Amino acid sequence: MLPENTTAVIARNERWSDDAASEPYEAGWAREAVFFVRALKPPVGPSPTARVEISPDGMRWVREGTEFTMPSETDGIAVARVTMFGNWLRLAAHFEDGAESTVLVTLHLKA
Repeated sequence: MLPENTTAVIARNERWSDDAASEPYEAGWAREAVFFVRALKPPVGPSPTARVEISPDGMRWVREGTEFTMPSETDGIAVARVTMFGNWLRLAAHFEDGAESTVLVTLHLKA
């Protein structure tokens, strides 16, 4: 039996600055998830640490514990892998004043 897989685009050509987050995605059926973040334009300022967040309802969020540095150049890619995450997932980051990044964020899920 082949595993079920899906890819979701949860942020496309979005300019992230200040406190930013991707769209939430309901993924309770999956056993593992991989986030890919690609910088579509040259980032401005220091690259922040992004974090995976989980939620019981898609509205209230807590840090899952996985963190990574956002891409620091055009077409740079960052990756985060998570398991045992409950039902809702998203990415979030806090940018310093004046810093920003235009991103493409995809979420790859496997049952």
